[in-house]
Amino acid sequence: MAGGWAKDGAEQEQIESTLEEGVEWARSQLPSGESRHHCEECEAVIPEPRRKALPGVRLCVACQTEQDKHASRTSGYNRRGSKDSQLR
Repeated sequence: MAGGWAKDGAEQEQIESTLEEGVEWARSQLPSGESRHHCEECEAVIPEPRRKALPGVRLCVACQTEQDKHASRTSGYNRRGSKDSQLR
């Protein structure tokens, strides 16, 4: 149910667009190429099952976990609908 200047289905289109952007971003973060035998960060051996499961892997599990903790991604879309900016 769209209101104002929005056409019907606008909410669903925005949801789908946001989801597609998230999937594209996640895919871009996947490793590619040949896997390393040793971690780029700590030089620990990367086990063969990990190299086979994730082609292009560059970090051991411990370093990847630490990197994932610090990685963040924010959406550029104002989810509040810009009502605040319209009222000012």
